[in-house]
Amino acid sequence: MNTGIRIILDSVSRRACPAAGRWPRALAALPLVVAALLIAHPRPAGAESDEYQSPEDFVRTAFPDADPAARALWLRAGLRDDAAELLGRAPAPRIRYWQAGSRTAWILDEIGKDRPITAGVVVDGGAIADVRVLVFRESRGWEVKHAFFTDQFHDARLTADHDLDQAIDGITGATLSVRAMKKMARLALLLDAHAQGRSADLATRSP
Repeated sequence: MNTGIRIILDSVSRRACPAAGRWPRALAALPLVVAALLIAHPRPAGAESDEYQSPEDFVRTAFPDADPAARALWLRAGLRDDAAELLGRAPAPRIRYWQAGSRTAWILDEIGKDRPITAGVVVDGGAIADVRVLVFRESRGWEVKHAFFTDQFHDARLTADHDLDQAIDGITGATLSVRAMKKMARLALLLDAHAQGRSADLATRSP
């Protein structure tokens, strides 16, 4: 892992106390989370980048009636292996998220064709409540930002095989972006199950 990223994430962990529940503390970690993503995926000259929603706004809209706590989930042993199999690559050792009761919000990054797509995923009670594209950096496949696509994820759950329990229609010309969005949705559900102590439920869930 890049040393700079590790330093940033360690700093975030120290600043965001798991017991904190107030908005200033919960949102204070966001600039460092964004900085870590930028270091991990520097933008080359000429690359396009469109921000549709800031991380701060996403977290606020994810919890309209609550003050979430900023937390960190360590990916150890079985969880790390499951995440690696889902993504097709090694995951980050620790992932930031926000939680209020049964509701969690995740800001994740996944490569489309050449550049990362940053998405926000909200999970409530083990089902997806919202999916949004926050930043899109590719020249093609931007259609995944639209509600006609993201609304398909609503109420989706994770099966025992770590797949979504409902079909997601693709978009012509945006195959790789669609694949990246599906990976992030599945990862958010997997992480939520472990964060909420419900990972054992996945083993008995039918595909």
